[in-house]
Amino acid sequence: MRTHVHHLETLAVHAGMDGLAETGSHVPPIDLSTTNPLPSVEEGGDAYESLAGGHDLAPGQTAVYQRLWQPGVARFEEALASLEGTSHAVGFASGMAALSACLVATVSAGRPHVVALRPLYGGSDHVLASGLLGTEVTWCEDQGEVAAALRPDTGLVVLETPANPTCELVDIEAVVAAAGDVPVLVDNTFATPVLQQPAAHGARLVLHSATKYLGGHGDVVGGVIACDEEWARMLRPVRALTGGILHPFAAYLLHRGLRTLPVRVRAQQATAAELATRLSAHDGVTDVHYPDAAHDPHHVLGRQMRGTGSILALDLRGGYDAAATFVESVGLATHAVSLGGVDTLVQHPASLTHRPVAPEARPGAGIVRISVGLEHVDDLTVDLLGALDAALSRTRGSAPLVH
Repeated sequence: MRTHVHHLETLAVHAGMDGLAETGSHVPPIDLSTTNPLPSVEEGGDAYESLAGGHDLAPGQTAVYQRLWQPGVARFEEALASLEGTSHAVGFASGMAALSACLVATVSAGRPHVVALRPLYGGSDHVLASGLLGTEVTWCEDQGEVAAALRPDTGLVVLETPANPTCELVDIEAVVAAAGDVPVLVDNTFATPVLQQPAAHGARLVLHSATKYLGGHGDVVGGVIACDEEWARMLRPVRALTGGILHPFAAYLLHRGLRTLPVRVRAQQATAAELATRLSAHDGVTDVHYPDAAHDPHHVLGRQMRGTGSILALDLRGGYDAAATFVESVGLATHAVSLGGVDTLVQHPASLTHRPVAPEARPGAGIVRISVGLEHVDDLTVDLLGALDAALSRTRGSAPLVH
């Protein structure tokens, strides 16, 4: 009998739901237990040692303590792994906790050197550059520099595509080939598994700030690494020892968010693509950074990435003053950090998320980032064009234009 392979939309709705019918539940229950009864001293001790050592919960085994294993977190992990096409996933309290666990595992294995391809999310750049977790970093400005940057003690190659905040696209397969035996970590937050599955192109680790598109409603913080079994067994002990596990209620919200992820991502993408065209015609805009054919030097669209996403960055004429005026002039959109939610957010990366980044790698002062939500494109157009008018007016020292 031929096995039917479900489409991603179907997986998003049903992954991680196995066994619910037998319990009489239609949606995953929220188990807030911090501790679990122990059948015996010996069984409790064996379970503690196994779970703290990185193994998954065995059938009939007690979970011991929420920091070691939690059923709602496990369901979310199973669902996300299904969407990313990996065998495992490990959930964390935030995206930064997830990245930090990867770095700690790498350093603990005696390979503290990391090759990182800029641009990256400002927090990722910051923790790498700080050396706080024992890493030593070689930065690359182009994917062609990766091979030459490797050392015998290189434990990880880190990249983000589309990259935050200006949506640069990286050819994952080319970087994986250049990295050789060194694992490649891809931050897939912007694309989500709806538009890109890095593991299918050779990445060993796929990072998400689950706070963003996976949750999708701006009401939950979380992170997750999709990976193979070997890496899952490396990451779980770090999570257990550092206390970085995802909270059960957060896991519930993230799992719920996955069920509408394909619909949300595609609707937001359609609006973003239209806005990229409409806003590019404004006199105050010198460039629109958006992962379309014009911004795809490695030809990854259609081969690696199945769409263009819903993040765009505008380079504004007038630099910082224009950018500050723009983000402070929106009305329908919200001036705030974060992205990937149902409502549109705008921010000035150089002043906020990328403020800790080294000056030479920091986004330009005139760049603003827009995370497009689910509002109607015409309403967003009015709001954003009005903010652009205000920015251009400040630059020219004249009264705002009227549409």
